Amino acid sequence: MNHDVFITCAVTGAGATTERSDHVPVTPEEIAGAAVEAARAGAAVAHIHVRDPETGRGARDPALFREVVQRVRAADVDVVLNLTAGMGGDLVLGGAGAPLPLDEAGTDLAGAEERLAHVEELRPEICTLDCGSMNFAAGGDYVMVNTPDMLRAMAGRVQALGVRPELEVFDTGHLVLVKELIRDGHVDEPVLIQLCMGIPYGAPDDPGTLLAMVERLPPGAVFSAFSIGRMQLPYVAMAALAGGNVRVGLEDNLFLARGVPATNGALVERAVTILEAMNVNVLGPDAVRAKLGLT
Repeated sequence: MNHDVFITCAVTGAGATTERSDHVPVTPEEIAGAAVEAARAGAAVAHIHVRDPETGRGARDPALFREVVQRVRAADVDVVLNLTAGMGGDLVLGGAGAPLPLDEAGTDLAGAEERLAHVEELRPEICTLDCGSMNFAAGGDYVMVNTPDMLRAMAGRVQALGVRPELEVFDTGHLVLVKELIRDGHVDEPVLIQLCMGIPYGAPDDPGTLLAMVERLPPGAVFSAFSIGRMQLPYVAMAALAGGNVRVGLEDNLFLARGVPATNGALVERAVTILEAMNVNVLGPDAVRAKLGLT
């Protein structure tokens, strides 16, 4: 069990959740406000996606990230910023009968430098790297594409920038690539890993699978674990019991209870309540920086 836990709040994501909850932030001002709200509630880390303010769809425009980061850094609260670098790996096939040509509206494939443009400019303390490809979301023809060569290039660039990568692991095979990145010197210690459980076509979120994933982590890794939907809050306890840290937020779950819409702040507050009831010490941002060797 981990008795000193930090909370990450994933405040918005890139999915079509804005149609299901008015609380999902869309504009840079709203996203920054959500990060600040989460920090005040007890989150040490804010995981940031951005969205097109006109459509609400996930975006990767560096100008949108810039505004969010500037607003958060100007706020009267401290939080470790963790910017996604997952955008730019979206492949949508044309359908079972004719996979080509690709669905141009949904496909967004970019090179390593372009996917990291906002990270290079803004130098957050952490950015994410999705460590593998997989069918993603229920049904359809969408594939999350992250090839070994792409990830090696991205990891090397992130390392050169002095940013700590959070290695997103959605299934056991992704840990193979994590260990290769470590072996080849592309990731500095301490290695930071996020176990993403319960995503359709990835690792299921039952306790046995979680513990199997934890047992396969590289030695000395600092890890968090989360699940989506109704399992998000139970995973607050599950992750700590398994020796990890915690992630909550509207990227992964829209409800505090059945029929009760959540806010990012309310989800963080609930996570704090669960952890403190377990006699767990909830770490602040400076303690996280010390733990991860962030500068």
